[in-house]
Amino acid sequence: MPFDGESLAGAARGVLLTPGAADKVAATRAAFEAWRNGHLPPGTAVPPERPARPATPEVRPPRHMPKRRPGGIKGRIALLHALAHIELNAIDLAWDAVVRFAALPDAPERALDDWARVALDEAEHFDLLEQRLNALGAAYGDLPAHDGLWESAEDTADDLAARMAVVPMTHEARALDTAPATVERLRHAGDTASADVLERIAREEVDHVAAGVRWFRWLCERRGAEPVAAYHAFVRARFGGGLKAPFNDADRAAAGLTPDFYEPLAG
Repeated sequence: MPFDGESLAGAARGVLLTPGAADKVAATRAAFEAWRNGHLPPGTAVPPERPARPATPEVRPPRHMPKRRPGGIKGRIALLHALAHIELNAIDLAWDAVVRFAALPDAPERALDDWARVALDEAEHFDLLEQRLNALGAAYGDLPAHDGLWESAEDTADDLAARMAVVPMTHEARALDTAPATVERLRHAGDTASADVLERIAREEVDHVAAGVRWFRWLCERRGAEPVAAYHAFVRARFGGGLKAPFNDADRAAAGLTPDFYEPLAG
């Protein structure tokens, strides 16, 4: 698997260029361990236009995805598969953020540490979801998946503040809103193991949204921009629609997303 042991940014690029899901998880763990132990300087690298991906699943535009049928084991497999695909994208998005922050001459090392830690969490989340799929007689790659999340990454590739606004502060914040009901449905279906996995993921995603808010505010301060107004402008221009209520106000607040960020965009 590609791995640059000379710098964190180089290691991040190496993960992005790793196609296999299991190899991407392993490379993420190795890169974070080397960074945590002080073996890697920040360094710089150029992110690829798109990350390498495994041969399966078949990736389709969101509008061409089959409707997911709730209930039953097939419905649970479809849900877990869709979430695993999101987490695999999220590994790449976190490492892409590492590379982009490393390119800024005044970026604090904490920004690199935050996004490397997010990448590790996302790798662990993918691994947990893959284990649940395996326990249900399925595997990642068995079903088609959509490319909506990486399309948002492409739409914000030119502006790191836009990336923070659209990906962690909007897409990932939406996951905070939907997680409690999803966990409850799984418990009602008797799938306690899957519910426990999703509950853990939702709990840890609060910190990921918080990282997005933290570094979005930092970028706005560098530009002399007011964060709430800047967020509204980015979402309207680059997200392609309003935000969906109801909102998980408690978890959003824990992540630093106050209602003035999202309530004016609801509808």
